[in-house]
Amino acid sequence: MRLQTTVLFFLLLLTPLFLQAQADGWVDLFDGETLNGWSQKGGNAPYAVQDGMIVGKTISNEENSFLTTNDEYDDFILEFEVWVDPQVNSGVQIRSLSSPDYRDGRVHGYQVELDPSQRAWSGGIYDEARRGWLYPITQSEKSQEAFKNGQWNKIRVEAIGNSINTWINDVQCARLVDDMTAKGFIALQVHYPYMEEMVGGKIKWRNIKIRTKNLEENRRKPDTQVKEISYLKNELTELEKRHGWRLLWNGKTSYGWRGAKIDHFPKSGWEMSDGILTIQETDGGESTGPGDIVTQNEFSNFELELEFKISKGANSGIKYFVDPELNQGPGSAIGAEFQILDDENHPDANAGIAGNRKVGSLYDLIAARNLSVPSRGKPFNGVGQWNKARIVSKDGHVEHWLNNIKVVEYDRFSQMFTALVAYSKYQKWEDFGQWPQGHILLQDHGNEVHYRSIKVREF
Repeated sequence: MRLQTTVLFFLLLLTPLFLQAQADGWVDLFDGETLNGWSQKGGNAPYAVQDGMIVGKTISNEENSFLTTNDEYDDFILEFEVWVDPQVNSGVQIRSLSSPDYRDGRVHGYQVELDPSQRAWSGGIYDEARRGWLYPITQSEKSQEAFKNGQWNKIRVEAIGNSINTWINDVQCARLVDDMTAKGFIALQVHYPYMEEMVGGKIKWRNIKIRTKNLEENRRKPDTQVKEISYLKNELTELEKRHGWRLLWNGKTSYGWRGAKIDHFPKSGWEMSDGILTIQETDGGESTGPGDIVTQNEFSNFELELEFKISKGANSGIKYFVDPELNQGPGSAIGAEFQILDDENHPDANAGIAGNRKVGSLYDLIAARNLSVPSRGKPFNGVGQWNKARIVSKDGHVEHWLNNIKVVEYDRFSQMFTALVAYSKYQKWEDFGQWPQGHILLQDHGNEVHYRSIKVREF
């Protein structure tokens, strides 16, 4: 009887702690002792439980490996701690999938990046085996500094509705809006070792827990200094609306646009279908088909963003500070141009000087380079894939961004810009690129190119 009383006494002492652990809404995804509730997909990198941690290890000649939850999750708040060998790359999949009808079961979906390299994109969002980088950490220095090499880092992920927000050590890193996948498993990645020094690297996870109820009252307030990046199609987020964004194309009609050399929208050649604006294939000539289209309004200080998708060998462009009155003869209207081009298959890529006619470039003036991570190449998603273009113009300072990577930066009122123009095809146009305002133009260059989600805000 005395033994039973003693046991009951200790159970009563433990009961409040147990109830508190359940009442706070968190559920452990890892029990600290076994891999119950988890399965492995993809490669065969080993995962083991050691001292209350899940430890993954890279092995030679092995593809990406994923330790996945058996359950799938839609809306949730996820927290975990992670330690990453500085020589390797890793990530945690969320809302991810694996099905036989997609690349023979290849794991695909959103990945919260764990990047101990000098690039420092930890907390960014990569779309594994699908669209590539959705949210690289290129626009917030404090976010790049949040991940600490050689120590444990606390990660928080809030996936609620179409928003995915991430924090590392309480510093917000990503603020993504995307509606491609609403539900899927969570997975711990061991990346394939693409360099010899990565072989044998370890990744350790612990204290993995998830919350699926009462999310609104437990979500964090986003950091207003962290840029929201949206992939909604022809739709503005509430934050974009508050910050003055508006759609330049409504996804359905030609409202707000006209032909560059006519007072109405072209009657044929520009197709609008399923929320996509398409310049149809003609003869590959410059404005020899239906012609360029321009905005009805003019812009000076502005931020423009859109998505484009090119066909093989295609050429087009986004022009700004356009004066349609300057060139009423053959060819395109005159303005500064964000080049859109298939660099691999169009001959114009080898014309010009030092690549200044390749995709993302300030056409015939400044070649596009990866300015966000100079050691990496230019971020083009490829032919047949959607790419995001962004142009920022404020008080003479202009930037081109390709897939959220800065690729061109210049001052259009500088001596250097004037000198570049003097040795370009634009030299005969007085004050080219320095006019106080101008139209925005989408170019007809005789090749099929698709556009969508065209939006702008003015400063």
